Amino acid sequence: MDDTNPYANCLVLNTVSAARILLRRYDQQLKDYRVTVQQFALLSLIRMHPSEPVAGLAQRVALDRTSLTRNLDLLEKKGLIQRVAGAGNARRCVLTPAGELLQDDLSREWHKAQNHLLSRVTAEEADTYLRVAKVLSKE
Repeated sequence: MDDTNPYANCLVLNTVSAARILLRRYDQQLKDYRVTVQQFALLSLIRMHPSEPVAGLAQRVALDRTSLTRNLDLLEKKGLIQRVAGAGNARRCVLTPAGELLQDDLSREWHKAQNHLLSRVTAEEADTYLRVAKVLSKE
């Protein structure tokens, strides 16, 4: 343990640092597509859960409603999603044809970035990291 910096082994600070670096790398990978990693995550969720109400999407990506709405507004403005009426007062999002095509391209880019990242760690390290991250991120 680093005695000169009492925070050097802080799980939260190291997680925040790693997240920022990883987000920058993935954002760079997706830059040519003019979407962020957060927007890619939303497009992916919308594709996987097309009938999910907006509130459910917020829970799945652990975003506050304001950030989610801002990102959905941007995706809608770009013509990638459309918000439609759901059951009751609920709104849900669907990918537009342009959103579907873009999501195909983004998925390929994500796979490249993911493979590059996984090449830097062992399969055991990746498995351990995911298990720990999932445990620590449960509320």
